[in-house]
Amino acid sequence: MGVSLEQKKRMVQEVAEVANGAHSALAAEYRGLSAGQMDNLRVRARESGVYVRVVKNSLAKRAVEGTDFECMSDGLEGPLLLAFSQEDPGSAARVLKDFSKEHETLVVKMLAVGGEKYPGSEIDRLASLPTYDEAISRLMATMQAPVQKLATTFNEVPGKLVRTLAAVKDAKQ
Repeated sequence: MGVSLEQKKRMVQEVAEVANGAHSALAAEYRGLSAGQMDNLRVRARESGVYVRVVKNSLAKRAVEGTDFECMSDGLEGPLLLAFSQEDPGSAARVLKDFSKEHETLVVKMLAVGGEKYPGSEIDRLASLPTYDEAISRLMATMQAPVQKLATTFNEVPGKLVRTLAAVKDAKQ
């Protein structure tokens, strides 16, 4: 049973809305995955704030038109699923990378970040990006380090004086 024109328009509009708010996008070939495995992937993706959708390539090209992911249009060939990171740039890459470890038939073909298209082999770099909370934590640790060192240095001066006085006292006794 075919998809009506209205359904196609709604699908394109939905994917375009998601693409406009996404940080990164990945296209992966899902050939060989069962329906149950695809459902499992969708559940994992939903838990991580990733939008996963299987869309006909012609509709996907229309959906990414005018977005940062328009650069992917020329590579949309074959049975592909699109995954959009909605919370942080690396979330979709982490989900697909973990899933592809268990299911070798899922192969990431390409990814896009900030209007630039990269080959699927760059998934490790994207997956290693920190989450928002991790990035804030690293920034706070970096900002705190100089203050902590200064406090330690100031505390060391009286400590050294006390140790010196104790050594002189011990020497005189």
